[in-house]
Amino acid sequence: MTLGEFIDLIETRKQLVRITKPVDVVYEIATIIKMLKGKTALFTAVKGFAMPVVSNLCATRELVCLGLGIHKSELISRLTAAVDNPKEPEVVAPAGYREIACDLTRLPILTHYREDGGPYVASGIAVARDPEYGINTSFHRALVKNKNELVFRVVERHLHAYLTRGLREFAFCIGNSVPVLVASAMSVELGKSELAVANALRDTRLVDIGGHVVPQSEIIMLCEFTGDTADEGPFVDLTETFDVIRRQPLVRVKGIFARENPLFHALLPGDFEHKTLMGMPREPTIFREVSKVCECLDVHITAGGCSWLHAAVKIRKRDKDDGSKAIEAAFRGHPSMKHVFIVDEDVDIEDPAQIEWALATRFQGDRDLIIKPREKGSSLDPSSQLSTKETTKVGFDLTIADPGRATEFKKATLPLQLKLKDYL
Repeated sequence: MTLGEFIDLIETRKQLVRITKPVDVVYEIATIIKMLKGKTALFTAVKGFAMPVVSNLCATRELVCLGLGIHKSELISRLTAAVDNPKEPEVVAPAGYREIACDLTRLPILTHYREDGGPYVASGIAVARDPEYGINTSFHRALVKNKNELVFRVVERHLHAYLTRGLREFAFCIGNSVPVLVASAMSVELGKSELAVANALRDTRLVDIGGHVVPQSEIIMLCEFTGDTADEGPFVDLTETFDVIRRQPLVRVKGIFARENPLFHALLPGDFEHKTLMGMPREPTIFREVSKVCECLDVHITAGGCSWLHAAVKIRKRDKDDGSKAIEAAFRGHPSMKHVFIVDEDVDIEDPAQIEWALATRFQGDRDLIIKPREKGSSLDPSSQLSTKETTKVGFDLTIADPGRATEFKKATLPLQLKLKDYL
């Protein structure tokens, strides 16, 4: 399913908001996206541009599941299976693409916030190839420096490894299908193709454009690292606070290809779509690690934890130390996580009130708290030691201490199953 086909599907379900009033790429579109609180929006009259802008394609788990063609209950198992059993995608002829002007100022790239370093591409996926490790795809924010140069934020992960191994040319893709968006946000091991994971999630085809094998995106930029650096930032990150200014690699755009009547996918930093795509793909990695030490039932990266720093993990407790083992495993599954809450199977991990209830009724601080000081965490946490990324990690075992006493801790349930409307 291409991006355009997915938008058509959303519209048939009456979940698409069409904005036909002329809007500006500087602040105005970003403000409207924020005010829509996660609703998918299509801006058809962007001032100064013929290309429409779409946002909030993956703002909720329900939208992600719609794009993958699955039920919400299947999400973690499907993501886990795709990582464990990737499937190489088919490469097809690049029909319907044309080369357009190599000028970034002719694309409707948004300026999101007044404090931003400038216009930012926040939805772009870098597609790079290494002779040994093969294809890697990953999200990278890119600050527009001029009409054919971008400043790329490159953290020390796979693209950085490729760069240190001599990578120069790569592709930068905007307007991707849901499987490609989700797979590119996942942290798979070096040498495993995210595009093969995407194809295992749902049929994904690739095209060869300018010698680069890439997903069937709306816009495909052919790029090269110049070897120079420039200031990148400020930029709003998952915590909804501004990331610092850094010297980052300078990228030259050498050519731009687009579909007929392309759509520009704009992702608002710090908002629903950003958080869903960053946080949700970490759930299967936590699930896999916890499952190695006890029976894991579900994982939820919480919105209140910036969709990155906190998670709730549901287990079926059989042994007294299952909770503590699950804490250690969860941190292995998501090393950037700061706090994790382990709960029993009767707790709804998507309900913060139920997690707090478990904290109130099943937790003792001198027995059920695991503190891990000065551990490597996330630079997204403004309270951490930013120069070293060190933080204090805390695990909360909110499970019933003695599984044999479980009935003493159960919530009371209603004695009858009734329909309230029959009484009103």
